[in-house]
Amino acid sequence: MIQTFVTQQLKTLLNGNQEFHSLMAHAQALSDLQRHFTAVAPPHLTQSIQILSLKMGRLSIAAANAASAAKLRQLAPELVVLLQNRGCEVSGIAVKVQVSYDRPKPKTTPRKLGHAAQAALHELSLSLNDSRLKLALDRLAKKTKA
Repeated sequence: MIQTFVTQQLKTLLNGNQEFHSLMAHAQALSDLQRHFTAVAPPHLTQSIQILSLKMGRLSIAAANAASAAKLRQLAPELVVLLQNRGCEVSGIAVKVQVSYDRPKPKTTPRKLGHAAQAALHELSLSLNDSRLKLALDRLAKKTKA
């Protein structure tokens, strides 16, 4: 709730200033383009791209690697049509490889073993002779207990 309030205040401040208003409009347009592009492009490609700009109908996209860039270049004519069908004023797509682009990493939650799996690991470790495997299984069974 507080974050929403602060976000609204920031938007009001930025929209109230003429210089910031054009910047906000440009940022919003790029955000909209990113959303439209994500909707029409193959999901495996949308994770490794970032919309850079739209100038005179030419959409510039940064790809995280050469393989993604090559596939985007191949799909560019089809993607232009799909974006135009969504009301975007795009007449072409330029793809740049920008390896330094850090795409957001998905948040992962550590997995925990269930009680049955823990018991099975413990049972397996008991059946083994003293070894590194037995120690590793014991540590794993103890480490994952909730």
